[in-house]
Amino acid sequence: MRTQVGIVGAGPAGLMLSHLLHLAGIDSIVIETRSRQYCEARVRAGLIEQWVINLLNATGVGARMRKEALFHDGIKLSFNDELHHIDFRKLVRRGVAIYGQQEIVKDLNARRLADGGPLLFEAEAVTIEDIEGTQPKIHFRHRGASQMIACDFVAGCDGFHGISRPSIGKVLTGFDREYPFGWLGILANAKPVDDELIYAYHERGFALFSVRSDHVVRYYLQCAPDEDAGKWSDDRIWSELGARLPEKARKRLKTGKITEKGVTAMRSFVCEPMQHGRLFLAGDSAHIVPPTGAKGMNLAFADVCVLSQALTQYYKSKRETLLKSYSATCLRRIWQGQRFSWWMTQMLHRFSSANDFDMRRQLAELDYVANSEAASKALAENYSGLPMDRFLTELRKAAPKRPAIRPWRIRHSLK
Repeated sequence: MRTQVGIVGAGPAGLMLSHLLHLAGIDSIVIETRSRQYCEARVRAGLIEQWVINLLNATGVGARMRKEALFHDGIKLSFNDELHHIDFRKLVRRGVAIYGQQEIVKDLNARRLADGGPLLFEAEAVTIEDIEGTQPKIHFRHRGASQMIACDFVAGCDGFHGISRPSIGKVLTGFDREYPFGWLGILANAKPVDDELIYAYHERGFALFSVRSDHVVRYYLQCAPDEDAGKWSDDRIWSELGARLPEKARKRLKTGKITEKGVTAMRSFVCEPMQHGRLFLAGDSAHIVPPTGAKGMNLAFADVCVLSQALTQYYKSKRETLLKSYSATCLRRIWQGQRFSWWMTQMLHRFSSANDFDMRRQLAELDYVANSEAASKALAENYSGLPMDRFLTELRKAAPKRPAIRPWRIRHSLK
């Protein structure tokens, strides 16, 4: 097979990149080791920033999101047995939406297949070769036969445990932080405790009260990173969730059947650079953030927006300016996302090494954030998504003055 861009991984990053390239008239082939059913059923991140909402709408894959997503104008912080509302819409004129990663994958899969985009699921023994030449190759087995894709570029969008990053591991530097706790997460059939997300700081540990619909909730409890979820009965989970809520909110907590539970370890990771030769990393293959800041999928979409613009410049003018600066451009935003995710994590969680001084310092910081307009605005700006324009200014200067790609006329709406 021959294509312009070979994409490894059919998650949100790989599918969105393929979609953006299609809109730009650039051919791609996406290969994925999992089945389509697995990719569309795997429950992962569920919060998207304002600019991503705009991106989905402007590129024609936002119809179902507009009907089914839950749009939020802020979040609530819980501490000292009180709730404090951080109003994003009032502070920064932006909001966020709850729309599961698996739903976005469904929408992008359907669109790529409708547009005739090659999606090859259940590929085996995937390897990437010749990335330092002008025609890298992706080798794999599909439906029992050996296959090879010759392409101009390879995009590694296959996640933290994929094969793309190890393919260039010898030239990468990793920056890593592991946290001394994890999240026990549940999915349950119950009425949400509130119409906004609640981030709860408590002496027993952090808790997050999120929502997936008007009858499905996604709740989390801080726990040990190696906690055995099987030792947590439903009654114990509901009791602990109630204990970490302020009294007024506790009265609104509704229990229900828990349909899923598991423990997620917390870590931060970034590799530099995100490119070598003709291979470009995007999304979780290059960086991981703790979920406290809700940045994972949003950073992945930012990566592929930058990469699609760089590839568009190359195929329209043969210039490699944006390709060469891809890593540096993405890493600036990634480290901003890492900083915010770390800040939210250290402010809201109880650390085993902390003493009474640390607890009172955290409470003072939460009090400042909740009651200072400047501090609330900083949280709102970061949580709802730093404007893409801030990171794409130089890209626009280098881009053709009259781009033929209609979807990129949405640049000024990515705010």
